[in-house]
Amino acid sequence: MSESLGLTKPLQDAIAEAEELIANAPFIRTEADRLEGYEYLAGRIRMAMQTAFDYDLEHPLFINPTHQFSRQGLDNPDAIYFNAYLKEGVEYVVRGRRGTSADLSFQVLGGAYSASSAATSLTAFDDRELEIADDGSFEFRYVAEPGAKTLIVREVFNDWERESRGTLWIERPDTLGRPKRPLARERLQKRYDVAARSLVGSIQTWFAFPHFFQYQEPVNTLTVPSATPGGLASQFSSIGHYELGEDEAMVVSVPRCDDCSYQAIQIGSDWYASTDYETHQTSLTKAQAVTDPDGVMRFVIAERPPAGTPDSPAPIANWLETTGHRTGPIMLRWQRLTRDLTPADGPTVEIVPLAEVPSRLQHLAPLTSEQYAERIAARQRAVARRMLS
Repeated sequence: MSESLGLTKPLQDAIAEAEELIANAPFIRTEADRLEGYEYLAGRIRMAMQTAFDYDLEHPLFINPTHQFSRQGLDNPDAIYFNAYLKEGVEYVVRGRRGTSADLSFQVLGGAYSASSAATSLTAFDDRELEIADDGSFEFRYVAEPGAKTLIVREVFNDWERESRGTLWIERPDTLGRPKRPLARERLQKRYDVAARSLVGSIQTWFAFPHFFQYQEPVNTLTVPSATPGGLASQFSSIGHYELGEDEAMVVSVPRCDDCSYQAIQIGSDWYASTDYETHQTSLTKAQAVTDPDGVMRFVIAERPPAGTPDSPAPIANWLETTGHRTGPIMLRWQRLTRDLTPADGPTVEIVPLAEVPSRLQHLAPLTSEQYAERIAARQRAVARRMLS
């Protein structure tokens, strides 16, 4: 029998520590919450391994650490996230071909998010600052400035069915064509150590993060739109958190904005992560939502369908399903804006008995069960086309 090198011991210990954090999370109320936590833990383990093993500072590449199987940081259901790790003073070339997505943005972060602080945004821009050829191809060079640690790319979709992905890659000209270094015990040990720290650190970070922002606000309120903290180019956001009884609904009314290519709302879980956006309607963009004749989109956040009768409830087009979560964060986003938003562009909130929703909203846009199932099927197909894994 071969002798164990003991390389995985730090990761084993970290998984045990992470499990304790998950199992004893203060917001767990039900067995369903606990099970969701263990699924969340699987995503954190996956992210930690990817962070530690998939990157190479000598041969950079974009990794996709956040997706439907690895949710974190109230991840946006409409976005594909790419990260590449940087080394100060090194020149990088980023190449790609622009797809038809609503927004493609780039951000360089210094440091990392933690349970006590946020990463520093050093540079942020979107593809409007690039020279894009007629065939959609582009290229830019970047020398990593002091403190630069990560290049983050977000490709965001407003119309899931019609917009398509582009392509993207990153190179170091000074190491291109050079083979990777052979494996060494010391480097493998370091990577398992990095995975261990990443795992526990990410859980602690996202437990703390909403208390810096969402939970600073009174429950069942939403903030005036403002530039998103962290320096993301051309994005405004409105944040809050909800607490609803089984027979209550939150009605969020927000003007449709035509001065941006992307506008959306989502709700999440107390794990500060997106909830199932494939087989449930837990988010909507302005392309997916119904806008009333007065130019306002009215969303109904509730556990059960808000139309029909108590004996035969019916879904509506702008229903956001809480999927068993009595509490959770809310976020509205506007991206690729051509102007700053004002309070008049922001959302208003009303808490009403679920049974009164039909009488409170003039334009419900009710759907049959078959029509709603078709909407869910379209979501599943769109996520599958994006291949977020």
